[in-house]
Amino acid sequence: MNEPQSWLETSASKPTAHRRIAVRIAAGLAVIAVILGVYAYGPATAEKKDAASTEPVKVAQAPATDVQKLIPVPEPANVPPLTAADVKPAASADEDKKIQALIPEPQPANVAPLTATDFEKSATTASVPAAPAQPAPAKEASAPAAPAQTPAQTTSAPATDGTPQLSAEEIRKLTGKDLVRVPIASSLATADRGIAENIREVLATRLDRIMDRREDRTATEVFYRDRGFAPIWIENGTRTARAESAIKHLDGIGADGLDPSDYPVPSFSAADAKSLADAELRFTNSILDYARHAQTGRVHFSRMSGDVHYDLKLPEPAETLAKMAATADVAPALAAFNPPHEGYKLLKAKLAEVRGEAPEKQIVRVPEGATLKPGMEDPRVAALRKRLELPGDSHRYDDEVARAVMEFQKNAGLTADGLAGPATVARLNGKPRGSRTDAVLATMERWRWMPRDLGRNYSMLNIPDFTLRVMKDGSQLWTTRVVVGKNNTKTPLISDTMKFITVNPTWNVPPSIIANEYLPALAQDPTVLERMGLRLEENRDGTVRIYQPPGDSNALGRVRFNFPNKFLVYQHDTPDKNLFARDVRAFSHGCMRVQDPVKYAEVVLSLGVPGENYSVDRIRNMFGPSEQNINFTRPLPVHITYQTAFVDSAGKLVIRDDIYGHDAALMAVLKGERRVADVPVVRRQATFSREELRLPNGTYYGAYDGRGGGYGRNPVEDFFRSIFR
Repeated sequence: MNEPQSWLETSASKPTAHRRIAVRIAAGLAVIAVILGVYAYGPATAEKKDAASTEPVKVAQAPATDVQKLIPVPEPANVPPLTAADVKPAASADEDKKIQALIPEPQPANVAPLTATDFEKSATTASVPAAPAQPAPAKEASAPAAPAQTPAQTTSAPATDGTPQLSAEEIRKLTGKDLVRVPIASSLATADRGIAENIREVLATRLDRIMDRREDRTATEVFYRDRGFAPIWIENGTRTARAESAIKHLDGIGADGLDPSDYPVPSFSAADAKSLADAELRFTNSILDYARHAQTGRVHFSRMSGDVHYDLKLPEPAETLAKMAATADVAPALAAFNPPHEGYKLLKAKLAEVRGEAPEKQIVRVPEGATLKPGMEDPRVAALRKRLELPGDSHRYDDEVARAVMEFQKNAGLTADGLAGPATVARLNGKPRGSRTDAVLATMERWRWMPRDLGRNYSMLNIPDFTLRVMKDGSQLWTTRVVVGKNNTKTPLISDTMKFITVNPTWNVPPSIIANEYLPALAQDPTVLERMGLRLEENRDGTVRIYQPPGDSNALGRVRFNFPNKFLVYQHDTPDKNLFARDVRAFSHGCMRVQDPVKYAEVVLSLGVPGENYSVDRIRNMFGPSEQNINFTRPLPVHITYQTAFVDSAGKLVIRDDIYGHDAALMAVLKGERRVADVPVVRRQATFSREELRLPNGTYYGAYDGRGGGYGRNPVEDFFRSIFR
């Protein structure tokens, strides 16, 4: 026969819900009775018989620390748990402390939480240890519990500098911050202690009024907390040599294309500690803003265009502040946030030159018209001679004029053919002086978006100059002409990595071209794809794939240079060689066509797979009907840039046309959106639905090849596909 069970064990073994609830309620009431007995009348013994047992269950005297052991777990949902309000005051201070440790008592709703300011005011009171709690008389069960003591009444001993040391939980209850308990640096001069105390107060309560960026606020809080809130720009109530160095540097940042007014210097001449603390943190904010703008741009690239994407490496605010605190002469550290690239430094030197130029003298404009050629007689030649500063006013286009035009074309990056065509005349008529300055400023800003390390070896393409250069160890290894995207299908600005090249590439037509060009053309002419050498396949979801097999007439030519990127663009060969003879070469859908792709392949393979000896002849011998990939063992950085201003090998400033309007867009942001110019915006790339990539109903293409594949299509097959799809 089993041993008799206690009433708790017996009730726990019953499955009946109402019995279980009733027993637990009874248990809870018994516990309350025990607690009341312990505190009101001292130790007591309670007895209770279980209905199923004749033996009483004896309840031992329970100290306060064992009270919880008597409470069954878990309590039913309809029975509220015990709170501090249910427990009467203790008969002794020791027992009261034990109970308070077990049952945390919430602050009454009508008592407002203390702020950092309130805390500072109560520092003297809090520095005295609280007196032991006096035993309170027992009260009736219906009497309300006494309100809890405020944290200030039970604060522990202060730190050596008088700052009360609260627990982290108490601090969060007081201010929501973790800063108030941190002591002020003991080494501070008397004049700076008040400033430090006010810095601590600002950090804990209103730093968001000074700093907009959360990352900057977090780093600033940690930085000053770890310093004991000692200022770095102020000492003995006046600004330090470090501050003087920083202010002097900010005064001269116009030379880097930045505006000093964007980084205000507060007054450090105030006499009161509160104003000086405010000035300290505001200047810290200016320094953090400057470091970010100098390194990654005053304008975020996303505000200029959706055709730009760079992986910006923002300076860490904590590292910036550490650099400032590490030296009294912070100017070199601040200057180091600017781009280290040689192209940027050369433009910086030219910016002062452009800004210092005298107002442009009135130039003689050459009337537009037909191309002027040697031997022609035309009244416009007289204006051309004056524009080129040649003597005489003859209307004859002689050799002297032709030589002067050719020299101008060379300097302007035009084809030096000696003919005064529309492009040459437009360039002769020139740009306003302001456009030259804007071109330099805009290009310097775009240098800030570029990776700090371009790579030991790299390929760089300049869109407005229509040229590509391969650099090795800081020197130009090779260059060629390129064709870039049209104004409505711009070549994007990116930095990525060339990982392989493809010989005999297949051209998979991008969805944008399928939806916008080929499907509408196919609806008008079912044979258009066949005549272009393109093939069409339907995917299982009903969308179409249009592609062009490898061959001499392939739109990508014989070589494709692959650097995977979000815009799905690449560099490649082209069968349309005639376009390279033009001065303005913006004709593609966004990809970049290379004038001499086989030589380019030889050059990049010498860097990407050194020692493999891929020569022009070896690459040509690979031409055939199937794709062949050559993977790089040393990936090559590729930079697609937009430099409307650059300094050539002769040290001359060169200005190119703003063919995509990027300069104008950037300057417009600076003038119209300056307050938020550095805040990124979300730009979504164009996507195409499945419906946009389906053949329109009733559209047929080519001639059916009888095999259900290739580029043919049969109306009968369409009918059955529509049934079984």
